[in-house]
Parts: sequence; structure tokens; C-alpha cells
Amino acid sequence: MVVLFILPIVAYLFFASGVHNFGRLPTLTKSVSELTAITTDIRLEDNITILGFLGHQVELKKGNAFNLNQKIYKPFHEFKDFQFVIIVPLGEEAAVEALKNELANLADIKKWKFVFATEPQIKTFFTQLKTDLNLASDLSTPYVFVIDKDRNLRGRTKDEDVGTKYGFNTSSVADLNNKMEDDVKIILAEYRMALKKNNADR
Repeated sequence: MVVLFILPIVAYLFFASGVHNFGRLPTLTKSVSELTAITTDIRLEDNITILGFLGHQVELKKGNAFNLNQKIYKPFHEFKDFQFVIIVPLGEEAAVEALKNELANLADIKKWKFVFATEPQIKTFFTQLKTDLNLASDLSTPYVFVIDKDRNLRGRTKDEDVGTKYGFNTSSVADLNNKMEDDVKIILAEYRMALKKNNADR
């Protein structure tokens, strides 16, 4: 019985800590395409998704994946409808499997989902995000993106460093700690509050 009373308090403290000037996280790109052109096994719709592009030479991007795993995945992965979707070129299956094995030593990785695609598919999908960022020649970017349950790309319109902030740099622990963590808290709290309101209105 004690646990039942403690959990709401923990949840409140979790969402309250580090989230300043709570409000909706701005929508930067509406109606991001579903993944059906690449896979039918994973959906963006009805999920809060952290979307990334590892590109070729996955083994060289392990540091980025580990940063993301420690700073964002581990604190939030138990929330319902929350997932990581990483798009990777075909041919990187063995490298991804090795990465998954290493990540599995650090956390339950069931919500890390890897999608394999052709070069044209990856470029097309990335372009329709309509960001001010570019893929590298190996089809990677250190930036990851927050996609809401309605497939809208969320970010910041008044970031103190870049103005409009479409993605978060996994090479920068400071970016993950000081910005992405807060923004993920905001979007999770946003849906949590909407759910409570819907339940109260019934």
C-alpha cells in the first residue's frame, strides 16, 4: 500500500524537476511521414519517438548511442508509448547487432528499434522532416529528433543558441543534459496531463 502513495509523489517530482516555464513543446514540422515506405513493423503514430540516423560505420557512432542511452533512454524508457527509432542503411545489420548487445549490458533495450533502409529511402525520409540540418555523406547525423504521437516534429523556436532548434546533438552531453532532457520531460508531461484531463472529463 505504501508504494501506491509513493508513486504519484515520485512522478510529480520527476516531471517538476528541471522543467521550467512548462508549456507545449512547439511543433516545427507537421505530419512527418509514417515509416510504411520502409517498414510495416514499426509505427510513429501513437508513439512518442526519438528518431535518429546512424548511417554507415555504426561502430564509429557507438559513443553517440551510449550518450543517448544513458542521458535519455534510461530515465524515460519505462513510459508507455515511448520509443527510440534509429534508421540505418542496409548492410549494417551485423554492426547494429553488436551495438545492441553492448547497449543491452546497460539497460533493457526493448524500446530501441532499428529500421534498415536503402540510401534513397533514408534521404527521402530525412528531407521531409524539413529541418535546417543535413545528413553526412554516410547517411548519418549526430542529431536526434522528437516526434509526437501525431507524427509532428517538436523542438524549440527560441533556443538561446540557435534560434529554431530542430534536433539534439548526441555528441554533446551538455545538449542532452541541459536541453533534450527538459524537452522530453515536457512532452511526456504534456501527454500525461492530457490523459488525466480526459479521464476527469469522463
